[in-house]
Amino acid sequence: MDKKGMLIVISGFSGVGKGTVMQLVFDSLPNLQFSISCTSRKPRAGEENGVNYFFITEEEFEEKIRNDEFIEYTKTFTNYYGTLKSEIDKPLSRGVDVLLELNVVGAKRIKELYPDCVTIFITPPSLDVLKARLIGRGTETKDSLKRRLAEIEKEGKDIDKYDYAVTNNVARTCADAVVHIIESEHLKVSRQNLKNLFVSEE
Repeated sequence: MDKKGMLIVISGFSGVGKGTVMQLVFDSLPNLQFSISCTSRKPRAGEENGVNYFFITEEEFEEKIRNDEFIEYTKTFTNYYGTLKSEIDKPLSRGVDVLLELNVVGAKRIKELYPDCVTIFITPPSLDVLKARLIGRGTETKDSLKRRLAEIEKEGKDIDKYDYAVTNNVARTCADAVVHIIESEHLKVSRQNLKNLFVSEE
């Protein structure tokens, strides 16, 4: 059977409900670990340091860049986001599956470094539904909403580069589809060490 863990990358537009879907996925897959990213942005209500993100200052983030601690990093609007090398390689070597939440730029970088990773894009039922979710969060100004919609249009052009796309109409249904994808990927012959499984030792 496969010994090395599998790397899964989930992307999706801001406001699409990735956090809720991912939590349901984690509840269903005990061998799945979330790779906690670093960010220089301020925590939102309910977010915890070391749980949702490692919240650090812009100066601390730039020091980690200089120390080559990131596999990938990007700056979205005025905030840095990055994936630490230690958050991926250690658990994978122990046979633990690792899930990353990244934007399309980060996902592309990870795919280059880990070609066998599984990439999944979470889409909304429609653009109108997504707009309503963004407005409903109460965190967007008129200008920031305009910027996010422009970013959505830009990111939408890269969806066809992903392995899978799953629509988040109902979070539970979307999560079940993601779980099915992960379980199915583990059954691929290329991920299993079957070569000598049926060779007699006599």
